[in-house]
Amino acid sequence: MIASSSPAGDREAMARIEAGLRPLVALADAPVKTEKLQDAMARLKVPGVSVAVIRGGKVAWTQGYGVAWVGGPAVTPETLFQAGSVSKPVAAMAALRMVEQGKLDLDSPVDTVLTGWKLPADEGRPSVRQLLSHTGGMNVSGFPGYAAGKPVPSLVQLLDGKGPTNTAPIRVDAAPGSAWRYSGGGYVVLQQAMTDRAGQPFDALMRDLVLAPLGMTASTFAQPLPAALAAKSALPHDRQGNAFPGGAFTYPEQAPAGLWSTPLDLAKFAIAIQQGTAGRDTGVLSPTMTRTMLTPQMNDYALGLQLQDKGQAFGHGGSNMGFKSALVAFVERGDGAVILTNGDNGGELAAGLMRAIAHEYKWAGNQTILRPTLTLTPQARKALVGQYKMSGLSDFHIAERDGQLMIALRPGQWEPLYAESDKLLFVLSRNVEIRPIDADSGLNVLGSSSKRYTRVTGLW
Repeated sequence: MIASSSPAGDREAMARIEAGLRPLVALADAPVKTEKLQDAMARLKVPGVSVAVIRGGKVAWTQGYGVAWVGGPAVTPETLFQAGSVSKPVAAMAALRMVEQGKLDLDSPVDTVLTGWKLPADEGRPSVRQLLSHTGGMNVSGFPGYAAGKPVPSLVQLLDGKGPTNTAPIRVDAAPGSAWRYSGGGYVVLQQAMTDRAGQPFDALMRDLVLAPLGMTASTFAQPLPAALAAKSALPHDRQGNAFPGGAFTYPEQAPAGLWSTPLDLAKFAIAIQQGTAGRDTGVLSPTMTRTMLTPQMNDYALGLQLQDKGQAFGHGGSNMGFKSALVAFVERGDGAVILTNGDNGGELAAGLMRAIAHEYKWAGNQTILRPTLTLTPQARKALVGQYKMSGLSDFHIAERDGQLMIALRPGQWEPLYAESDKLLFVLSRNVEIRPIDADSGLNVLGSSSKRYTRVTGLW
């Protein structure tokens, strides 16, 4: 079942996108194997997905696929999904508006405006800029949420790890500004500071500062979702495609994880950033502050936004229980897309769909990585066979199976291992480079970080 809002001129492009989800990595000397969206949804057990595509600074089309829950109504462009960590850039925009209003200072210690709660006296004092950019030295990366019917902590209980809180106390445990470390906990501290300073509940504050001015009328930071909106919302599903009992989890961590939205509303948010960087006043942030929001701090992260393609694009991903999301937009050309899903395997689905959109509209980024291959000598193949270990991580294996060099990065999950050269190996399931160190020492596995595995046996 499909529901859409699109002009006739986009339908051929939409059909190609729907028929052509693309892999992360493919062989340069072979046709790229694509997958139909409906087949991918069935394979990954994701009941529903909703999409908005931005072209030339405007929403070109929106489309809903599948169902809001198994046996339920079709997903439409108006169906609400939890946006997960895509909440962060929206919260960041609100914080920066408060900076422009003189209610927050970007570089003063956030503790100066905290009144309802205070950081322990013996800890560092991060600034708003550092909290927004994950450089505040704060702990607690993410949050599992609270299942329907379970007790939910207050914001102060959450900050101190007390009551029914299911995460550690949120604390500064490294020198602010010393390093980049993803911390949803820092955004919870920011949430407390914003509500203390404004004297409003966070959902009302976000409505007044960002959602209403940008016309994001379907969106809300209310947690839990009000009953009046429940009929318009999707339900979350696990990796087997089963709905979570009782429905959506509650996230009192509203700033890092609490947004309910639609792709259309989040496209409006992305367009406002595009317009601001082009010098237009969007009614929320000045052009100068919008450019500040996109200024890199550390690790290709700006203020609430991840930067891509050397700053040419911005975006964020999101992951709540049973909901996965993705937002990508280009700064200058005015293109982008937002994808929201209601399944725990939705991240893989959204990534393949985003690459199909990127391929169709010839984006500079988010394309399939094409890798050349060569055939290793029998001696080189034999030298790679074995078991590899690294302290604190699962071991993996390389073996010859039916004439093909294979690797199991996870137990029992074998896949072909390809060689770009005798010093660079790769797989198609993820963007990692596997580099032999020498005949006996092991391998370096380079992905988002570098890990050195020791070869402990050559018999496998």
